[in-house]
Amino acid sequence: MNTSEELILAKGTDYLPILAGMANRHGLIAGSTGTGKTVTLRVMAERFSEIGAPVFLADVKGDLSGMAVPGGDSDKVIERARQLGLADFSYEGFPVVFWDVFGQLGHPVRSTISEMGPLLLSRILNLNEIQSGVLSLLFKIADDNGLLLLDLKDLRAIVQFAGENAAQFTTGYGNISTASIGAIQRSLLALEEQGGDKLFGEPALNLFDMMQTDHRGKGMVNILAAEKLIQSPKVYATFLLWMLSELFEQLPEVGDPPKPKLVFFFDEAHLLFDDTPKVLVDKIEQVVRLIRSKGVGVYFITQNPLDLPETILGQLGNRVQHALRAFTAKDQKAVKAAAETFRENPGLDVVRSITELGVGEALVSFLDRKGVPSVVERALIFPPKSRLLPLDHQERARMVQQSILAGHYEKTVDRDSAYEKLKERAEQQKAQQDIPIQAARGGQKAQGKTLFEAVAKSAAHAIGSQIGRQIIRGVLGSLMGKGRK
Repeated sequence: MNTSEELILAKGTDYLPILAGMANRHGLIAGSTGTGKTVTLRVMAERFSEIGAPVFLADVKGDLSGMAVPGGDSDKVIERARQLGLADFSYEGFPVVFWDVFGQLGHPVRSTISEMGPLLLSRILNLNEIQSGVLSLLFKIADDNGLLLLDLKDLRAIVQFAGENAAQFTTGYGNISTASIGAIQRSLLALEEQGGDKLFGEPALNLFDMMQTDHRGKGMVNILAAEKLIQSPKVYATFLLWMLSELFEQLPEVGDPPKPKLVFFFDEAHLLFDDTPKVLVDKIEQVVRLIRSKGVGVYFITQNPLDLPETILGQLGNRVQHALRAFTAKDQKAVKAAAETFRENPGLDVVRSITELGVGEALVSFLDRKGVPSVVERALIFPPKSRLLPLDHQERARMVQQSILAGHYEKTVDRDSAYEKLKERAEQQKAQQDIPIQAARGGQKAQGKTLFEAVAKSAAHAIGSQIGRQIIRGVLGSLMGKGRK
């Protein structure tokens, strides 16, 4: 019944599959709390893994780790299998790699400051437009002077350096106000107090480590522990957006492959667009539109389709709509709007059905072989094969230790970067100032550099060097004309 081309997810009047060759056309899982979105996400991830397509998902509730072991712990699963007539249904675990920004529940996952770039970092730091402009100038100063920005101490160092030498930078870079420098420093302190320093450093995540299969040819299920991370919603959403943008920049064009190279599930997707500047929304829309040609399917999970901008919603061809509640006039309007996003079924009252759907029941419409949405159907979602109960602490720790990546990301690297370089030069300047004037006169030309002059000179060494080329890039670099070198 289930082939590598047809991934059966639900049953209405007939079995309803997502076509593997259309899975990179993106999708949506929507519905009110408690209607079955997480189970649908799990079943989708299982199907993709079965055909050798790796997946990434953020576990915002802490209930997905059981995907690593076979099920059998739920009477509801048995009942759903019987209800659907699945005589050949069997339990199965899937190859899982656990990740955790804080390094507690999985392999540490990090970006560098340079890779994150000023646009996304401004959102994490909650900067206003003027402050964001100053942050962009700081990145330019660092790039021009060959100063690597890898972790938060590097960024703090360049902020302090620019603030202390603001007058000298005005002509070449523009005004760097004391107020903006202070605001950025306070935001960095607040981020660090929330554990945000764990986000940045080396070794940075190599996304190809997520795009693996196991010895059976099953796609790896990459689970990011996000219960703690999502307590800072902007950090959560922006970090996942960085991962998407890195996939876009690093992967080659493949058109429409027979199966996706990676399927990326974006849970709590509304957080991506809450209070987001238009310039960033435009970039997100571009990434979503263009990343499908890299073989990446993006599936947004949210309560209501209207949580997403129309420019995004219009790109989501594979849709599963769970129940929505219609207690108020606003709710009723949302239900009607959600119903209008489907291809009409003359035999189905979609507006009414959305409010009547039971748990694990949904309105389903997937793309056909021509890329056209199928007529919407009311259907039951298949049960998951993996265990619904999360792993306990010992089970999870054992799987992390047995992972092929065990030990790699746990060993931090702290290269000489902006912090070390600026500290070294400051110490050299102080030492030169301590030399008696009589002894210093003869070597004044050789040793009398200011800190600013020393940093400026380092730009000449950075230009043309591999490091100099690597650091001159920001988020969504290829869309901004600065792709990875």
